[in-house]
Amino acid sequence: MDDNHGAAHPDGRKHRFRTRLSHAGRPGTKAYGFVNTPVHRGSTVLFPTVGERLGAAAHRFEQVMTYGTQGGPTHWALENMIAEIEGGTRCVVVSTGLAAVTTPLLAYLGAGDHCLMPDSVYGPARSFAEGMMARCGIETTFYDPTVDEAGMAALLRPNTKVVYTESPGSHTFEVQDIPAIARAAHARGAKVLMDNTWGFHFFQPFTHGVDVSIQALTKYACGHSDVLLGSVTVNSEEDWQAVRGASSALGQYASADDCWLAARGLRTLGIRLQAQMEAAVEVAHWLRHRPEVAQVLHPALPGAPGHAIWKRDFTGACSLFGIELKPEYSAEASHAMIDALSLFGIGASWGGYESLAIPTTGFITRTAGTGKFAGPVIRIHVGLEDPADLIADLDIGFAALHAYRGRNLDE
Repeated sequence: MDDNHGAAHPDGRKHRFRTRLSHAGRPGTKAYGFVNTPVHRGSTVLFPTVGERLGAAAHRFEQVMTYGTQGGPTHWALENMIAEIEGGTRCVVVSTGLAAVTTPLLAYLGAGDHCLMPDSVYGPARSFAEGMMARCGIETTFYDPTVDEAGMAALLRPNTKVVYTESPGSHTFEVQDIPAIARAAHARGAKVLMDNTWGFHFFQPFTHGVDVSIQALTKYACGHSDVLLGSVTVNSEEDWQAVRGASSALGQYASADDCWLAARGLRTLGIRLQAQMEAAVEVAHWLRHRPEVAQVLHPALPGAPGHAIWKRDFTGACSLFGIELKPEYSAEASHAMIDALSLFGIGASWGGYESLAIPTTGFITRTAGTGKFAGPVIRIHVGLEDPADLIADLDIGFAALHAYRGRNLDE
């Protein structure tokens, strides 16, 4: 994971990922003062002269303070870090992960336009498309996330302005062929948006044809399950003007305190991602050999759905994956299994230090005929606990799964 694709140092050296996380967004090791960037809170910005105020206002999408909603040094430090991590040029931080989804959608779409979204898309993104976007006169088609280049080309219309992607899907983990989708979209003039929260650093969106990368910073960036935040990163001036303009028009703003916490969380992201990736793969391998499990939905496992594309395009894997139980177990039995776990919390979100388990079956919406499984599916997030303890906890969960099924058979 500690790659060699870092930004160049002034003396020509290229720093690796963990080094960049430790030093990005800071004034430098030779600067006098505290290590971390201070928290800059404020609404009103004062100027010495009217001329200077007018000059700053002319550059309102740059890193120039004009009013609190345009951000300040704390915001800019975080934005610079995220842009560097994703290989982009500019980033805007917004209030939530969902705001990071909706802001660029509204930046590129208007009445009469058409949007393509994968059937595996994050539930609130689907709700936004079916609700507010539809009320604004924007039509959305949900497509099979495993579509190839020819299939995507066939879905595009003259009025398709956005092809939205999410890879892997955050519940059923379909890995999308982003370069192929991007080629088809760009050939017809459509923008490619990607929810890259699962990939984070492991998938470099702009080298694979993505125009706009979306992150729920709530998850791995913050890492402690106590901050709501999102980011939108671009790699061209045209896209920056579109995205930053939409963010400003919508009044999107992130708390300086939350930005400071996210920047602090990023300092340890490298070691957290590495530890959680290794633990998740260990747990996933153990689950694969359980007799109750039909398949493990973890792209990093050889033979798992999407593994070939993952191996081609990703440099690592995050700690979120799914398991499909065999058909003889009911959804209710899977609930009993989850209830029996003591180290896995039952809750939404992921990317924090704590492990989670929630049922997928019965809680996702699909309209394009995808995401069908013979047995119940459970989504698992592996935190920073010792994997041996998590495996022992899951063993207790499987005992509860058998007990529930046994009671039903007796009845």
